[in-house]
Amino acid sequence: MTAAEPRDRDAPPQMSAALTEPLAEPSHRPAPSPGPAGEPVPGKATGVLGADYRALSIGIVSVVFLIAFEATAVGTAMPVAARELHGIPLYAFAFSAYFTTSLFGMVVSGQWADRRGPLGALACGMAAWAAGLALSGTASAMWVFVIGRAVQGLGGGLVIVALYVVVSRAYPSHLQPAIMAAFAASWVIPSVVGPLAAGTVAEQLGWRWVFLGIPALVAVPLALALPAIRRRAAGPADPGAPVPSFDRRRIRLALGISLGAGLLQYAGQELRWLSVLPAAAGAALLVPSVLGVLPRGTYRAVRGLPSVVLLRGIAAGSFIAAESFVPLMLVTQRGLSPTLAGLSLAVGGATWALGSFVQSRPRAEPHRERLAVLGMLLVAAAIATAPTVLVQAVPVWIVAVAWGFGCFGMGLVIGSTSVLLLKLSAPEEAGTNSAALQISDALSNVLLLAAGGAAFAALGGGAAGAAAHGAGASGAAGSQPAAFAAVFLPMAGVALLGAWVATRLRVAEPGRV
Repeated sequence: MTAAEPRDRDAPPQMSAALTEPLAEPSHRPAPSPGPAGEPVPGKATGVLGADYRALSIGIVSVVFLIAFEATAVGTAMPVAARELHGIPLYAFAFSAYFTTSLFGMVVSGQWADRRGPLGALACGMAAWAAGLALSGTASAMWVFVIGRAVQGLGGGLVIVALYVVVSRAYPSHLQPAIMAAFAASWVIPSVVGPLAAGTVAEQLGWRWVFLGIPALVAVPLALALPAIRRRAAGPADPGAPVPSFDRRRIRLALGISLGAGLLQYAGQELRWLSVLPAAAGAALLVPSVLGVLPRGTYRAVRGLPSVVLLRGIAAGSFIAAESFVPLMLVTQRGLSPTLAGLSLAVGGATWALGSFVQSRPRAEPHRERLAVLGMLLVAAAIATAPTVLVQAVPVWIVAVAWGFGCFGMGLVIGSTSVLLLKLSAPEEAGTNSAALQISDALSNVLLLAAGGAAFAALGGGAAGAAAHGAGASGAAGSQPAAFAAVFLPMAGVALLGAWVATRLRVAEPGRV
């Protein structure tokens, strides 16, 4: 899957660490009979698959499953589509179009959900997501295909934030870790089956059916989820308060983020001297817009919510940037086939889900900050261990083992921060804060991938790939260990920085910073 699409296997955005008291349940949604402290009494009826939540849980987890399957399947079919549409020069824009419009959709969804409830944003987002797939699947020219990806990205941005608001409003605090773990688990099967299924469909029926087949499945989860969301999470968080109008300044900032990111990606794909101009314009738009959308103090790692949002970006960006180069390193430097190189990362889907499950246990609740620190240390160790296979004497299975531990750490971090974000957000701010988290995630992915790619190319990484392509599987002629080390070692350092940020998730005591 790509940085543009939810590589984060908890699906929507994530968060921070102050172990504060659970948020009160909004008065407008029904809840099971409360216990002495006002929380629903745990039991069969109040589990995520109990009678009270079964339809909602199955519906929204199925939505995440479809998003995960699409993200893994489309990446497999994309090269075939670009070749048939004679659009190889526009290949990268099929990914960047999704990313840039999804950023705008995230901010709009956050405001929409906070002011009107998540129902409308989720329904419209799924409709746009499906329409984008259909448009790409029926495209007769590459530019139409790219427009379809942009429409799909807008829908994906609306959906991913709306899902977080649904969790915040519809589930009591003691069930939120479990539903986040279910989101993570829903990525396991698509991660393994998605590429194989998409490849088979593309070969037997044609690449278009990879895009056209998924929208037909959208109706089932929506039929389960939307009525339950209407009962439990429709309308504003406080029905008695006046509904504020949309924040036009924030919408303009979202547009600035999307345009700025698009210009930077264009400049990175068109490596010419003239590319300096769109790069400068993109940075001028992006930097002030991001600072205006993220919580104040994010880049100073202020304790509480700002550090949660920052940690999300650091964790996702460093891990995904490093993971993107693992298969290439195994193919070009150790002579593995692309299939075996990809399988070396397959165990990560299961260990990621396991880490998310561990953080969802009630006993983990008082230790979320420590779990986040441990998770980031595991991520840093995994990234630092991966390039040891550049030494021929080191067995290649070391990468699979290391990445299994790294994915377990990511499950701890992403799951814990997701839960903490909701705990640190007032009900009427859950959408805005979730959007900020997603933006931190997506931008960090793109920026760190760009930085890693630039370092890789500067040290001859492109020559390594070209040589391996021409020399078959030997990889000897294209040996460029320094280029790969320039990607992995800095990303390991970024992950170590994340371990420090994880110590600042707890809200500061009065009188302290």
